[in-house]
Amino acid sequence: METALTALVGVRHPVVQTGMGWVAGPRLVSATANAGALGILASATMTLDHLREAVREVKSRTDAPFGVNLRADAGDAGDRVRIIVEEGVRVASFALAPSRELIAELKEAGVVVVPSVGARRHAEKVAGWGADAVIVQGGEGGGHTGEVATSVLLPQVVDAVDIPVVAAGGFHDGRGLVAALAYGAAGIAMGTRFLLTSDSTVPDAVKARYLAATVKDVTVTTAVDGMPHRMLRTELVETLERAGRTRTLARAVRRAAGFRRLSGLTWSRMVRDGLAMKHGRDLTWSQVLLAANTPMLLRSSMVDGRTDLGVMASGQVAGVIDDLPSCEELIARVMREARETLDRLADPRVPLPD
Repeated sequence: METALTALVGVRHPVVQTGMGWVAGPRLVSATANAGALGILASATMTLDHLREAVREVKSRTDAPFGVNLRADAGDAGDRVRIIVEEGVRVASFALAPSRELIAELKEAGVVVVPSVGARRHAEKVAGWGADAVIVQGGEGGGHTGEVATSVLLPQVVDAVDIPVVAAGGFHDGRGLVAALAYGAAGIAMGTRFLLTSDSTVPDAVKARYLAATVKDVTVTTAVDGMPHRMLRTELVETLERAGRTRTLARAVRRAAGFRRLSGLTWSRMVRDGLAMKHGRDLTWSQVLLAANTPMLLRSSMVDGRTDLGVMASGQVAGVIDDLPSCEELIARVMREARETLDRLADPRVPLPD
C-alpha cells in the first residue's frame, strides 16, 4: 500500500511504531523495520553514548529505514541531532515541536523531520518551519495526551497543512488504518499495540496487566507529573492521586535524583532542561519536578517489571487487545485487514474479516 508516508520515508507499509521511552529499543525497532513499517527508537532516556550504540545495533539488525525520537527541549538536543546525522538515520521524530533551526539542520543533512503534535496550531507551526510530515495524536493515545478525540482532531490537521499527516491515538488494526486514510491521513502510528508484541522487551508480568485491562481500566491522571497522562489505573496511581503535595514532591525529588544518576545528566543540565520545559509549556516548578520524576516511574514497570512501583502509560486500545503477535505478524494482519476492509467497501458482498 503506497501513500505519501511510504514514499517519504521509504517503508513498505503506512504504519509507524512510536518512540516509547524504555520500550522502543533496538529489538522492537528493528523487528518493526524488518516487517516493513517505520520503527522509531526512543532516545530521551538514553545517554549520548547509549544512543549511538542503540542506533548501531538497529543498523546491525536491519537494512530498512528507521527513526529516532528526541525531546526538542532537551539541553543536548543538538548533540543528539548530530548523532542522527552522523549515523545516517532516516527519520527524526520529536515529542515536542523542534525549533526552526533544528529542523533546518536535519533537512540539510537529508533527514526526514516528523514532529508529533496534539493540536492543529502546532501542526501549522511546524509545517511552516519546514517539517516533512507530522504525527497527530488524539486524546485516546497513551502518555501525555489532550482532550480532543482523533476523529475530531485528525481532519482538522489534514485540512490545515499540506504535508503528510500520520494519525495516532486509538489505532490497533486494519480497519483503523482505512478509517485514517479516509480522513486524509497518510498512515497510522501505534504505541500500545507495538508494546504488546512478542518483540517488545517489556516484562511478561507487565504485558499481562495490559492484556487483562478493560477500556475502563485506562484513565487520565495529573497525579504523576501535573499534566494529563493516560495510563492504566493501578494501586500506585490511586495512591499518587490520594497523596498530599508535600509527600508527592518529596518522592519526586528522590526519583529525579535516581534518573540523574542513570542518565548521566548533571544537576545543572537537568535545571536547564527544566527551564526549557517550563518556558515552552508554561508549567509551574512543581510540575517540572514531577515531570523529571516520570522516567523513573516508567522504568520501574517497563524495565524492572515492578507494576507496584511504576506507572504504565497506555492508550485506550489496551482494553481491546488480547494477544502478543510478533511485529511481522501484526503488520501482516493490519495490512490484510485493511485490504479486506477496502474490498468490502467496494463490494458489500465481501464477508467481514475473521
